[in-house]
Amino acid sequence: MGSTLTPLLLAAGHHVRVLDRLAYGGESLLGIWCHPGFEFVRGDICDRTTVQTAVEGREAVIHLAAVVGDPACARNPDLARATNLDASLALIEESQHAEVGRFIFASTCSNYGKMRDVHRYVDEQSELRPVSLYAETKVAVERALLDTARNNGWSPTPMRFSTLYGVSPRMRFDLTVNEFTMEMLTKKQLKVFGEQFWRPYIHVWDAARAIQLVLSSPAANVGGCVFNVGATDQNFQKKQLVELIRPYAPDAFVEFVHKAEDPRDYRVSFSRITSQLGFKPTRTVAEGIREIARLVQDSVVGNFADEKYRN
Repeated sequence: MGSTLTPLLLAAGHHVRVLDRLAYGGESLLGIWCHPGFEFVRGDICDRTTVQTAVEGREAVIHLAAVVGDPACARNPDLARATNLDASLALIEESQHAEVGRFIFASTCSNYGKMRDVHRYVDEQSELRPVSLYAETKVAVERALLDTARNNGWSPTPMRFSTLYGVSPRMRFDLTVNEFTMEMLTKKQLKVFGEQFWRPYIHVWDAARAIQLVLSSPAANVGGCVFNVGATDQNFQKKQLVELIRPYAPDAFVEFVHKAEDPRDYRVSFSRITSQLGFKPTRTVAEGIREIARLVQDSVVGNFADEKYRN
């Protein structure tokens, strides 16, 4: 998300300092590298000295760094805990020491885990039921961050994002909408596990817009407040995604592998961010599928299997 958010903030007149260890390369930075408002610090968020340097003199911190997703966290749980939990807590402390005014934390709707009632939507007041290490670390950081909300001059805001999709400077093909579209068009086949379970989705551009909106909102309206980020009408089952992709790949064979139980199954309400901040996504899943299909059909990306497109 950072590769989409940074140009947006620069265009709005912000000076942006990016801390990144470039685990997936730096190509996504080329378009902004020479911008006078851009500053780059190469380093690891797990290095506290580097973090101290990065937050010094900043008015706001937007914390996006993480080992993202259940599979990546499961493969390297020690790194996941060190990055997603320990380093996040240290970043909060160092941001407060540096007298940073705003702190935006990229959390996840995965925190809701599995709905108790499949006929109801979960919202920010609903019980958090993390069922993965990824979500557990996000919940822990959210709680620690909200415990600091009463500090004067400090405005922390956790944002629970829907699953991202769409074209971005740091392209990913391990995100459900992007992956399904790419595989149905290029491989002409797709295997879908648990086709009946629900998730909300949001375009990466709209996710970046939501962060910019929180950053520009009065601190009294966002400090100590959690926001689900997405649109209520953009909750989909996987089988519904397949049907939306089908017109672009009518000859693709799709195998549904039914799972009676999935640890994650949630439909999310986004009424708070709509009513309190006026946020409304500009793009739908159907439109995102169309842009991914064009990307594939026009051969803009050479090797879809390249590891740089996956976390």
